[in-house]
Amino acid sequence: MKTLKVFINTFRQLTFKKFIRLLKLSLSNPIFSILSFVATVRAYLIAKKYFPRTNSTDGKGNAFRHALWCCLILMYCCKVSSPQKCIRWCKRVTDFHEELFPNEPLQTKMDLHNNAIGIQFFESLLPGVHRQFFETSFFINGLIEKTRYAIFISSMDEDAGEQLMYIQR
Repeated sequence: MKTLKVFINTFRQLTFKKFIRLLKLSLSNPIFSILSFVATVRAYLIAKKYFPRTNSTDGKGNAFRHALWCCLILMYCCKVSSPQKCIRWCKRVTDFHEELFPNEPLQTKMDLHNNAIGIQFFESLLPGVHRQFFETSFFINGLIEKTRYAIFISSMDEDAGEQLMYIQR
């Protein structure tokens, strides 16, 4: 019930113009949109389970959540379409999320970076597993391991390279 409240409050923040933009994006690919929403809820719940204190802040849990979110969007969408189309969709949706709900520049940098790490992680698993057989459990341990080595950054000049990044300890 609390999760539903979080999502309702998030949608309440949207202006009419942003709501219309979201609707247009959703209608451009309804199946991907539904699958992406399911991935969003699952990523939120899983991150809350593993990182109860930092999944909604700018800490390591948030880094994990963003990377997992991309992996789950890709996993669900790849069951109905090609990985290339799904990767384009995932990038489009996650970048659009940053436009809809703007943050401070450093927070945006962190979110976009961690999204990219999630996409790269998914792509690294593609050669070993047929896209139809991916499961959520394939991502969790690997991303938790990546989270252990996440890099703290405090300015726009810093870069975490191939590691997850976070900005709040």
